[in-house]
Amino acid sequence: MTILIADDDASIRTSAAMLLASEGMAVTEVDSAVAALERLEHGGIELALIDMNYCRDTTSGMEGLELISALRQRDEFLPIVVMTGWGSVTLAVEAMRRGAADFVEKPWQNERLLAILRSQMQLAGAQRQQRRLSAENTLLRRELGADITPSAKSPAMQALLQQVDKIADSDIPVLITGENGCGKGLLARYIHAQSARATESFLSINMGGIAEQVFESEMFGHIRGAFTDARQERVGRVELAEGGTLFLDEIANTPLSQQGKLLRLLEEKRYEKLGSSHAQQADVRILSATNADLDAAIDAQNFRRDLLYRLQGVCLHMPPLRQRQEDILPLAESFLRGATGHNGRAARAFSSGAKEAMATYHWPGNIRELQHVVARASLFCDDDCIAAEDLQLSSTQQGNDVREAALADLTLEAAERHLIAAALQRCDGHAGKAAKQLGLSRSALYRRLEKHGLSN
Repeated sequence: MTILIADDDASIRTSAAMLLASEGMAVTEVDSAVAALERLEHGGIELALIDMNYCRDTTSGMEGLELISALRQRDEFLPIVVMTGWGSVTLAVEAMRRGAADFVEKPWQNERLLAILRSQMQLAGAQRQQRRLSAENTLLRRELGADITPSAKSPAMQALLQQVDKIADSDIPVLITGENGCGKGLLARYIHAQSARATESFLSINMGGIAEQVFESEMFGHIRGAFTDARQERVGRVELAEGGTLFLDEIANTPLSQQGKLLRLLEEKRYEKLGSSHAQQADVRILSATNADLDAAIDAQNFRRDLLYRLQGVCLHMPPLRQRQEDILPLAESFLRGATGHNGRAARAFSSGAKEAMATYHWPGNIRELQHVVARASLFCDDDCIAAEDLQLSSTQQGNDVREAALADLTLEAAERHLIAAALQRCDGHAGKAAKQLGLSRSALYRRLEKHGLSN
């Protein structure tokens, strides 16, 4: 990314370019308003530093004002800093009204000019992030219904979403628990999409992915000079999520030394940038998630009990996929619609054998494993229908111990579906033999096949 310098005075352009280059900033120079607009069309401009007077006159600033309007028409988000040797309050106000971000008089003070440019570039970066997140949120709100609601056919998920409906529109902190891969992050996004903050940012942070040494800077930002090499102010994750939702994933991995700062954020809605003594107010909703036993972490003195109390204003448990038998096929079909097969062609359906195999599998990797299995099967499948062998589900994970553990987790209805599917698999799909093994009449078995969606 490059800073555009527009001034008809070559000595001014050279002076500014040398100053910015000495600070590691890339620059490009033009000597007229027309050339500035032409250069902008080529892209890659992060900020425009422009003169207010060119060749028509030397005092009014009208050329600069017209250039600001033209730049703003072409790029509504481009930061524009104006400079002139004939500064006045009236001209400065008009420049800002037309879209300039800041104003500096020539001859400038190097430190002031650099501070203005750094501040505007940092702010522009934060705004780009905000716009990107906002666009993602809009897309998510369109797609989340397809990702969560249709797959909530199981009693466990229906009960969970009923809880979400009651708390989504509040600002109460929510702690989401559950096994790896069961969809905790997706549930957090769903809560945000259902909330009053849905049009604002949703910012997700993997708390285990932030090194302890930079934790405070990453979360809360830092001011210039806060530490060695802190040459400019940094916007932290909390500030980027302002007005929206901050999702702290893998919260159990937060360094113990930093948990007190999170506690203050939750208790007071305030934080301080690293190196600053000025407290900032935070308007964010906190959601968090973990697959760890936080009570055990507290006993081991790795997690603060008072922080847990603040995080779990409401605690939601995301059930594992083995407890959501009714959701397996809708989820698999959703993943299949988004999969791309070899040569760009994807399978469109699952065979009855594939459906049975998925229904009887234990899914230790939960939804994440299901998604990977479907994507892989779509690649290896040779026709429009995925067969059981295309899924490549390991039979070694289907031993008696696993089956017993799975059955213990199921509802009565889900257990019935599991047993019927297993009997059909053993009998190679022969309904009469399966009915005899299950102690059912053929007509009773067909009624149950239709009820559980296992019929051809």
